[in-house]
Amino acid sequence: MCERTLFAQCETTQNREQGMGASLFGYTKLYGQVAGGQAEYLRVPQAQFGPIPVPEGPPDERFVYLSDVLPTAWQAVAFADVPDGGSVVVFGLGPIGQMSARIARHRGYRAIGVDLVPERLEMARRHGVEVLDVREHDDIGAALRDITDGRGPDSAIDAVGMEAHGSPGAEFAQKLVGLLPDAVAAPLMRNAAVDRLAVINSCIDAVRRGGTISLSGVYGGAADPMPLLQMFDKGIKLTMGQAHVKRWIDDVLPLVLDDADPLGVGDLATHRMPLSDAAHGYEIFQQKRDGAIKVLLSP
Repeated sequence: MCERTLFAQCETTQNREQGMGASLFGYTKLYGQVAGGQAEYLRVPQAQFGPIPVPEGPPDERFVYLSDVLPTAWQAVAFADVPDGGSVVVFGLGPIGQMSARIARHRGYRAIGVDLVPERLEMARRHGVEVLDVREHDDIGAALRDITDGRGPDSAIDAVGMEAHGSPGAEFAQKLVGLLPDAVAAPLMRNAAVDRLAVINSCIDAVRRGGTISLSGVYGGAADPMPLLQMFDKGIKLTMGQAHVKRWIDDVLPLVLDDADPLGVGDLATHRMPLSDAAHGYEIFQQKRDGAIKVLLSP
């Protein structure tokens, strides 16, 4: 897998007992149960490979996005397979969606962002992204077709995923799983349909025929219904998966080091907090309060 740059499917750290891919920091045993990165100290397995050497000089804050946000967003755009000079709609303008739209612009594509949070929409506008406010359109697919010659954008990026707090049913299911004994909870989580599918269905509706949908938002259900008739009829290509972080570092590191800051990494974090305030940071981000788009924690 690593020879094919599919690092998230690494066969050294792959969790064969669970039938899952490579281990992830801060996840359950389904993904290796490796202690998370939001701590003052952590153990780094496979340290000969994972860490990314960076030069001295630029502020450390620039480099923090190399661990997740920038590689995930870069992969989202790469997997979207946008044709030269083409268009891509990004659903969800959180940190990944913001950077996906900026990367699409940097690569010469027409980037359209969709969200309903005013602060997110305004941040995207600052970086030259066209935006559509979900609150102003009864049919977001129709609105996208209206501004793309009636066809829809060439590609769509789902940067939202299950977003459990936006779906009472999904939120209830996940909380219920958390209360069950492990022996009962694990198969339930693997086999249940717990996701909110509104966004991926919007991607399917909006993208042009023969277009590509790139999923960077995380989904957790194994029995989620998909509109296969519509997908087949439109000839849609679907790409997805955990970010292969090291695969994209050579592409994004020069942009982070560029004093011109072409991706605007200096304009993403809205809140900076000590690690002791992490719970509050999670709360305002989840509830979209206080203009929270990206929270940086300092140990």
